[in-house]
Amino acid sequence: MLLEHELVLSAYLFSIGIYGLITSRNMVRALMCLKLILNAVNMNFVTFSDLFDSRQLKGDIFSIFVIAIAAAEAAIGPAIVSSIYRNKKSIRINQSNLLNK
Repeated sequence: MLLEHELVLSAYLFSIGIYGLITSRNMVRALMCLKLILNAVNMNFVTFSDLFDSRQLKGDIFSIFVIAIAAAEAAIGPAIVSSIYRNKKSIRINQSNLLNK
């Protein structure tokens, strides 16, 4: 795959994720859009790591750390959402005021 194709795909994924994160009212959808953003960033890390320093693998190792953070977010995020739903009976972002009682 050419460099331009990978960067266009990454920018497309990033823009879809940002748009979904800004316009989402549902917490689950916001978490999925956050995953799209992290995947787009990982694509850029791997692409530029392959382009500039193919022997040192710095971008590849950093993308593995980002994948680990995304896996932790995938494990903890739904637990937080289910806890909020159990207490507030809604998972809409604009209806959940966690700081107010």
